[in-house]
Amino acid sequence: MDRKKFIKSALLTGVVGAIAPQILKASSSKSTYDTLMQQVGFNHLPASAGLPKNNIHTMNTVIHRAESRGHANHGWLNSHHTFSFANYYNPERMHFGVLRVLNDDSVQAGMGFGTHPHDNMEIISIPLEGDLEHKDSMGNVAVIKEGDVQVMSAGTGVTHSEYNKNKDKEVKFLQIWVFPKAKNVTPRYDQISIRDIETENEFYQVLSPNKNDQGVWINQDAWFHLGKFTKGKGDEYKIKKEGNGVYAFILEGEVEIDGEKLSKRDGMGVWDTKSISVKATENARVLLMEVPMSL
Repeated sequence: MDRKKFIKSALLTGVVGAIAPQILKASSSKSTYDTLMQQVGFNHLPASAGLPKNNIHTMNTVIHRAESRGHANHGWLNSHHTFSFANYYNPERMHFGVLRVLNDDSVQAGMGFGTHPHDNMEIISIPLEGDLEHKDSMGNVAVIKEGDVQVMSAGTGVTHSEYNKNKDKEVKFLQIWVFPKAKNVTPRYDQISIRDIETENEFYQVLSPNKNDQGVWINQDAWFHLGKFTKGKGDEYKIKKEGNGVYAFILEGEVEIDGEKLSKRDGMGVWDTKSISVKATENARVLLMEVPMSL
């Protein structure tokens, strides 16, 4: 079997547990971490076109337009994949550094993901609309909604389920997977409301590697920030750790990032830089995910 076929086979097997049992049957013997680590390389490509000339030699970028994402509509689940996932396979879009999965999910009323396993993966959920109910093998039962951030360190292994809590409206959320810094840690769950720390026209931190810092924390040298900007406003984001890159995902509106125009659900990865500048050309919401570029 050639390398591309091998990677595709491993990818399809590795993410099967993330789909509800109505669609695919998960195998608890397959390691999330070991399978997804088979995909090597950053899958980021230099994209200097369109950037100011004085930036070409100081940063590298990759652009993922919203319409270029993978798409799967199962009826109960409508999902867009920024990176290869389940039946969507693109060898040039496996991950950005340790950022492995960025799924934009909508789940119909009363439906959801049945119990399935994970190990050695940092899993972050950010609700955009509605209420998502979570249950796991650690004994946690919780509901997250817009204005919350949830994290689960799968570590040595955990099973969980996620369902739309409501019977009359859909739930929309981002499902994000990050490769961990250390393997086989004790599984852990946490969620917080970010309403009290939300600010306007500047980025505010919602995730970090530090348990005593603002927001939730994960087992990786990663920082997530959200920003809500009115037209004409912007902010500069400075990279926290040398060697990290930052992936910007536009939740709403339109922005410019160092001269590149981006619209709703577009994504842009930037590395080999110390900072990026974000300016809203329309009212906008932006998620920044700073992650190590080395696996």
